[in-house]
Amino acid sequence: MNVNKSAMPPFHLAFPVHSLAAARAFYGELLGCPEGRASDEWVDFDFYGHQIVAHLAPQETGRHATSAVDGDAVPVRHFGVVLSVPLWETLADKLTRAGTKFIIEPHVRFKGEVGEQATMFFLDPSGNAVEIKAFADMASLFAK
Repeated sequence: MNVNKSAMPPFHLAFPVHSLAAARAFYGELLGCPEGRASDEWVDFDFYGHQIVAHLAPQETGRHATSAVDGDAVPVRHFGVVLSVPLWETLADKLTRAGTKFIIEPHVRFKGEVGEQATMFFLDPSGNAVEIKAFADMASLFAK
């Protein structure tokens, strides 16, 4: 599907959390995602222009299977965002200073290859895996 990337529509993702207060602290305070609508059962966040929704569902939380990618055990179920390199570096520094426990430390994968990218993985308080990545050349995002 070809989409006009200059008018890219925001995605929507709903995911389970064990605590809305913990989700607010993690996504709202640590990651800096503004809060949108909310109820006693869910809360919306503006995740870099995309709508993510934390739903209170403790029985659905947790990290599960991984898949090997360039030597890392990448959580199969994860979501994230692609940032510019300077924004990625700033966020990596902020998360490191905050004592974030990375499941995959900030680093560059596929060095010197098509698709070279900076990446980092960490878990939210409910065990949802989040990946933040950056490409020096955004044209390589889907390059083969």
